[in-house]
Amino acid sequence: MTTELDEALLRSLTPNVLGILVRRGADFASAEDAVQEALIEAVRVWPADRPKDPKGWLVTVAWRKFLGMARSDAARRRREDLVDEEPAPGPAPAVDDTLQLYFLCAHPSLTPSSAVALTLRAVGGLTTRQIAQAYLVPEATMAQRISRAKRTVSGVRFDQAGDVATVLRVLYLVFNEGYSGDVDLAAEAIRLTRRLFASIDHPEVAGLLALMLLHHARRAARTAADGELVPLAEQDRGAWDTRLIAEGVEILQAALARDKLGEFQAQAAIAALHADAPTAAETDWVQIVEWYDELARLTGSPVVRLNRAVAVGEADGPRAGLAALAELDDSLPRYAAVAAYLHERDGDLATAARLYDQAAGQAADPAERAHLTRQAARLRK
Repeated sequence: MTTELDEALLRSLTPNVLGILVRRGADFASAEDAVQEALIEAVRVWPADRPKDPKGWLVTVAWRKFLGMARSDAARRRREDLVDEEPAPGPAPAVDDTLQLYFLCAHPSLTPSSAVALTLRAVGGLTTRQIAQAYLVPEATMAQRISRAKRTVSGVRFDQAGDVATVLRVLYLVFNEGYSGDVDLAAEAIRLTRRLFASIDHPEVAGLLALMLLHHARRAARTAADGELVPLAEQDRGAWDTRLIAEGVEILQAALARDKLGEFQAQAAIAALHADAPTAAETDWVQIVEWYDELARLTGSPVVRLNRAVAVGEADGPRAGLAALAELDDSLPRYAAVAAYLHERDGDLATAARLYDQAAGQAADPAERAHLTRQAARLRK
């Protein structure tokens, strides 16, 4: 059995190997299948005979798998000419193709939502279930969407890169999944966004980088030593990374000065207001509500309006927050958790406890589920 270290290495090398195959002429769908076959071969072989050059080994095996599939496909007989070009084993070039591959997956032949889903699955390393949760759709629906995207780009030459907005959406969702702790991709998302920020003069790229840095600055304080979630209001602000906060605020201020507001800048502004408050009690909730109004205008997202209801409850009192919440569909993820919090602040502890239990039953993340269960138990003491 491969070790956790080997599995992490394989996961980190996958985008680069996939990029190399695409650059050598493989269509994306066949390249992805070949890389998956190479990974299976690595899991079988490495425990007994781990190669000195893992990346070169993967490139060689994946390329052989691709050529084998090409030879067996009558519709692609022309690829048999590539057999003589099969690379010899040896070190692969130290090139990071990940960001380029993100752009290639955002192909013009795909809708933005399909491009995001395909990139998250093929390059970001997320499961279909995780992507479905991010999009608030059933897993079966997302599986069909990804399959359609693969069929659409099968055989397409990737000589047209997708747009920045789609790539930003992918990076944002990868960061959020990594930040949840289920798949640790947050640092990789920040690295790629930094590269994008260095190469493209775009206010929303700056906004996304600022947002990531401001959220990542609080990561160490989000969980206790036993893994228990720590709500924002209860976090040890001395454990926040002030260097990352200062960098995020500086990047955000420069972006906002250009007066080309986008959703990532608005989200970063909200995060900056939280980071700027010395204590939870000193948070400028009135300004946060105003930024949520801007964000709702930009996105029309029900999740944004759900978060806005919490901010309204803090700025204008829990009754006002409950009134804002009543305008939303109660089937929204975390609706019950927000309702429980606002009812607790309003003094209705029995209703709050019932809603915390309901929210715990709906939570997919084990740590979140345990936190909500404890909240319900606390109110029943």
